Amino acid sequence: MRLIAFTFSSLLCAVAAIAQPVEHAMGTTEVPEDPRRVVVLTNEGTEALLALGITPVGAAQSWTGDPWYDHIDAQMSDAAPLGKENQVNLELLAALEPDLILANKQRHEEIYPQLSTIAPTVVSERLRGDWRANFELYAEAVGEAQTGARLLAAFDERVQDLTDALGPRLDEEVSVIRFMPGHIRIYQKDSFSGFILQEIGFARPELQDVDEFAMRVGKESIPQMGGDRIFHFTYDAGDGEGLANAEDALSDPLWQALPAVQRGDVVPVNDAVWNTAGGILAANLMLDDIARIYDLPEQ
Repeated sequence: MRLIAFTFSSLLCAVAAIAQPVEHAMGTTEVPEDPRRVVVLTNEGTEALLALGITPVGAAQSWTGDPWYDHIDAQMSDAAPLGKENQVNLELLAALEPDLILANKQRHEEIYPQLSTIAPTVVSERLRGDWRANFELYAEAVGEAQTGARLLAAFDERVQDLTDALGPRLDEEVSVIRFMPGHIRIYQKDSFSGFILQEIGFARPELQDVDEFAMRVGKESIPQMGGDRIFHFTYDAGDGEGLANAEDALSDPLWQALPAVQRGDVVPVNDAVWNTAGGILAANLMLDDIARIYDLPEQ
């Protein structure tokens, strides 16, 4: 009996040693201490894993790219694409036999029960603005909280360096515009780029200086898109509709009449980096862009 009790107790200790509880948007999940086969179902989650030195065995494919964004393509050569964030192929996911799944409530609340039957699943709360909260959760889930903290501290240092170098140029009101198939978005502060611009300290036009995501508008709203400087990017799903909408708006007399356009203070930037990828790798690339645009020394 003593031998049996000892063996059972040892087993319990072993289980405790290889699992850890992680609180997340859907509850608390016991996850492996050192997960080796991780599946991630958001673009920003993919960036988190890559930054932490982990290549997922499977991931939601990028919104643009075939199947990955250019800036992560080389690192993702061994990862299986599982469909877009909102169209996950559960059969293919299960076949990968993951030991951890990283998901997002905004995208995957309805399929959380199925995900949980495949593997322990950790779910972030939301997307859009504050990507850092998700990054911290993912880092904790894969047992890399300290590495994650170091990466965020390095990012914060870069932001502070930019803030110091820009000085009075931060008073320049920057406008952020995205051209999409059939409409245009005026981005506000609760967006990926908006959050980072706020962290640096840029002023925003009054319409954009609010804790909201974006305004969906048409060409008639072009007069509301102005700022001292305008950053714009285009989402195109591959059918040319987004690009055509951008070309149409950029050639419109209303756009051409904007003071920033007439001064030449308009900068096209990459949609994946400034919006769609939404993670720590894109955040650092966005800082690179700002340093280049404002002719600052490389960080």
